[in-house]
Amino acid sequence: MTAPDAKADLHLALQWARDALLWKLEGLSEYNARRPLTPTGTNLLGLVKHVAGVELGYLGDTFARPSGEPLPWLEDEADANADMWATAGESRERVVGLYRRAWAHADATIEALPLDTVGTVPWWPSHRAEVTLHHAVLRVITDTHRHAGHADILRELIDGAAGFREDNGNLPPGDAAYWEGHRNRLEHAAREADRDA
Repeated sequence: MTAPDAKADLHLALQWARDALLWKLEGLSEYNARRPLTPTGTNLLGLVKHVAGVELGYLGDTFARPSGEPLPWLEDEADANADMWATAGESRERVVGLYRRAWAHADATIEALPLDTVGTVPWWPSHRAEVTLHHAVLRVITDTHRHAGHADILRELIDGAAGFREDNGNLPPGDAAYWEGHRNRLEHAAREADRDA
């Protein structure tokens, strides 16, 4: 048996989340790709824009490998949460293109450096700013999977599309009637538990 390749395992976990997140945009109108669906404004294209910046920061700048990509929403004078939504002038193609370039840049960092390479996170306090590449990759994986989960819920709210990927729904089989019945059972159980509490 060969020894596991930690870099390959980490990269696979990261790529799964990347692919799942982008799949949630497929087939949507500009409005649905951008519209806020939570009280805090969470939206699909904004999630993609955010994780692009996360990858470029943690797997680029942290290891003295700047991408050269302009990220005006991260400047000091930018509006709060400017990385979490796309302006009307920022096309979907531009945001997705940025994310794909961020992948390539991050992947080059992962390939070029050993996992125990130490970098410095520029936006963290100096007393805890040093991290290994292994830690930074895990942080990006965690953040991307978290936001892919947000995207799962947003997309289901938009048009009912659910699942991990187009080729892997990761859900039990069931038509609309099945899922309506399932949801009704859960609603009934919740009301019953609340009544008995």
